[in-house]
Amino acid sequence: MRPDRYSRTVALLKVAFPLAALALLSTLFLVARAMNTETVIPFADKEIQDRLRDQQITGPFFSGTTQDGDQMSFSADKLITLRDAVGTNRAEGVTAQMQTAQGATFQLQADVVELDIADGAALMTGDVSVVTSTGYLVNTARLTSLISTLDLTAPETVDAKGPLGTFTAGTMRVFSPKDVSGTQMIFSGGVKLVYLP
Repeated sequence: MRPDRYSRTVALLKVAFPLAALALLSTLFLVARAMNTETVIPFADKEIQDRLRDQQITGPFFSGTTQDGDQMSFSADKLITLRDAVGTNRAEGVTAQMQTAQGATFQLQADVVELDIADGAALMTGDVSVVTSTGYLVNTARLTSLISTLDLTAPETVDAKGPLGTFTAGTMRVFSPKDVSGTQMIFSGGVKLVYLP
């Protein structure tokens, strides 16, 4: 009699377990929420309009060598080709590096850079900084640069720190003269130096 009870229990469980599993699955489908197929794109309306109006490149990088043998590299957060300014690009969050044929390096950072390919020039604005391998750190609000050769000009006030101390100047120019070997860094326009021996 005991084996008969065991057989009946096993037969009952063979039916009860699949029914319980079916009941659990049906409750999952009944309780599950409906999927939202109208997901909103995570962009603001203005940003979408800006992207449609202007061509953008995210994270551009460029490197090359000038005709004088100077090496240069350029990277930015994004590069925008403006529709109403043919031949002009605007880059934001820019980092650039120049290394002269003689080995001097210049690291530049700027909030915004406007590149004029036709004129072969770049205008850096915002928080502009220049760090040189000779130990100078220069900050200014505006800096122009030629693309084909090393020629940097700060037409406005510059604040600088260097091996001699801290100083301010009305203008600054960094360039490689044709008849002189090396790079010259000239500060002018009322230079005020605080000498730190």
